[in-house]
Amino acid sequence: MNRSTTILTVASVAVGSLVAYAVYFDYKRRNDASFRKQLRKDKKRVAKSQTPSESAQPTSGGVDPTELRNALEKVRKEEVPASPEEKEQYFMAQVGMGEQLCAQGPMFHLPAAMCFYRALRVYPSPVELIVIYEKTVPPPVFQLVMEMTNMDVKDRVEGYYDCFPAKSMNVAVETIEVPDGSGNVMRKKVLVAIKDFEAGDLIYKEEAVATVLDADLQRTGTRCTHCFREVQQDTAVRPDSDRLDSVYCSKDCQLKSQTYSQNLLFTLESPLPAEMAPDVGAPAKEDRDAAQKAFAEYLERTGKAAPLLVARFIARQVCSETAKMIPRGIILPGTEPSLTDGGEYTLYDHVERLRYLEVTPSDEEVKLLRDVLQTALPGLEQFITDERHATFLGKMAYNAYGVSFGSGRDDKPEPTERPEDVEKTRTPYGTSRQIGTGFYVVSSYISHSCAPSARPSFSNGTSELHLVAERAIKKGDEITVAYVDVTQHPEETVAEARRRRRVELARGWRFACPCARCAEENVSGTASDDGHGQKDESRVEPVVTRVEEGPTTLRNDRPTTLTNMLAGDVPPAVQVNSVSAEGIQLADGLILPSACIFLDGKVFLWNVPTTLWAGWGKEHFGIFETAVPKPEILVLGTGKSMALLPPFLRSYVRQLGIQVDVMDTRNACSTYNLLAEEGRRVAAALLPYSPRSWRPQNSP
Repeated sequence: MNRSTTILTVASVAVGSLVAYAVYFDYKRRNDASFRKQLRKDKKRVAKSQTPSESAQPTSGGVDPTELRNALEKVRKEEVPASPEEKEQYFMAQVGMGEQLCAQGPMFHLPAAMCFYRALRVYPSPVELIVIYEKTVPPPVFQLVMEMTNMDVKDRVEGYYDCFPAKSMNVAVETIEVPDGSGNVMRKKVLVAIKDFEAGDLIYKEEAVATVLDADLQRTGTRCTHCFREVQQDTAVRPDSDRLDSVYCSKDCQLKSQTYSQNLLFTLESPLPAEMAPDVGAPAKEDRDAAQKAFAEYLERTGKAAPLLVARFIARQVCSETAKMIPRGIILPGTEPSLTDGGEYTLYDHVERLRYLEVTPSDEEVKLLRDVLQTALPGLEQFITDERHATFLGKMAYNAYGVSFGSGRDDKPEPTERPEDVEKTRTPYGTSRQIGTGFYVVSSYISHSCAPSARPSFSNGTSELHLVAERAIKKGDEITVAYVDVTQHPEETVAEARRRRRVELARGWRFACPCARCAEENVSGTASDDGHGQKDESRVEPVVTRVEEGPTTLRNDRPTTLTNMLAGDVPPAVQVNSVSAEGIQLADGLILPSACIFLDGKVFLWNVPTTLWAGWGKEHFGIFETAVPKPEILVLGTGKSMALLPPFLRSYVRQLGIQVDVMDTRNACSTYNLLAEEGRRVAAALLPYSPRSWRPQNSP
């Protein structure tokens, strides 16, 4: 199923949300008069189809959950149109059919909801469409659409590890409890075998999602930029123009590299399919050229792999989505790695669940990458907030593997940084012996052990990872690898070898190794003998923690999960129950009569002028400048009707790395509830229906 139907609240802020189709759809709305006319016509017809009794009806009419489940499964099995034109026709047809069924009475509410849900599957901005539905679709039908949406989200979130990884990889992900280095335990996802293996057996093969050659090799022309295969000068494939002086071992690798990331990041080619690519003038090309040049110079100056890994990962996400817009008959290399048995999860789904380290990228790095994305596809830069970029860097730092052939090379330049600042990757031969870095989703779940049960091998001379058993592994056993060189060097004592590897682990992955070998070799019997008896600093994103911990228990001990404000159940804390002339009523019954801000689980009184936009300035949004972490999206409710935010204020909020969506306060509250319930970092700034100013306690 399409990404836009499953993670609805991510769609407006994540790359994996049909960027290409959104551009196409927006173009049609702006430039095609007949298209706009038809949209307005359909919306009016849906509104007129409501009878007074339907408008007043508060529930879904008691559709049996089994019947609703069957309806959802039926829609899931239906094929979604491929091309933008087909999606447009499909969307219009389903909305039209839905409004016709609505007019035929309650017996047809479920078929109508199925039509509107089908339309939601192909709409590029699901939250926007939900807001339209809430205004125009009869409440019982809208409720059914929301229940189907919540059911689908719940199935996909909770069923992810039923599909991932693919059974053909002979492994599964399980949750175990491990020491956290501070005397407590932590829950952690690990990889286990689903069959027996003997020493030397191949467990699985995995292609890298993104790769980066070591900086000292990139411009030598000796290794394929894409797969790392050794290249002979007389057979090397060289692009006509390439900012990184890339070479390839074959035309196939060149095509994959250009398709996955190179065209977006380092060429002036459009990242959209040819039939969707807008005309770009000379000034825009010059801006894009300058942005790419600055980014390439930064990469060469720093010599770091992680920033380019992040950029290539993002570019491949864009590639995966735009590939869905390609007309039938045009063949492109596989843009989405095959990692699951069904489910159609995207790269964003996979990376979101991985552990990461907290890192602080430079402001320059974030700006340069945003400029590259913005000049390639305006609007794409909104995906890279400071916080999201730091999270991606932290995921690469924690999960990336070092690629080396044989026992590795011995000609890598000595690093000039402090030891704690040197980039580290998972490799049993040591980062100093690798030729490049690769990011592998399944292998990211493998934990470290100083006596590993498996090892990563690159025996075919490319970046394809072969996981090979080091000893006999039984079904259900955890699979481990060595993140660092765990051998005892000739000049080292047992204690010195132990200390060296534990120091490397602490510097690179910020944990004290709890493995049996380290415990046995701890001759002093203390955790401080190597100075690194520290707490494991790796973490998962809050939304993942929320899902793993299960539903939250609120008042009356009633568990709630994936609800919305219209569902009639007790909503989560700090959420809106209703909006009226009296003010904004929260879930706990408190009524806020004047302007307020919801941020980081708290409610703030918002002292703003009572006349909309008159006397407003940046200081009225200053709270978001100091917020840490910053929200990904700000939902701004402007009272009874939507009023566009002045350009200078919109620009100010965007400069903070926050996407702002403006709508009337009722719909802003609904949208905020949906986003918050998904665990997203969302804030709301809400104006009441009747303008009032807050009075300090000592006011007369």
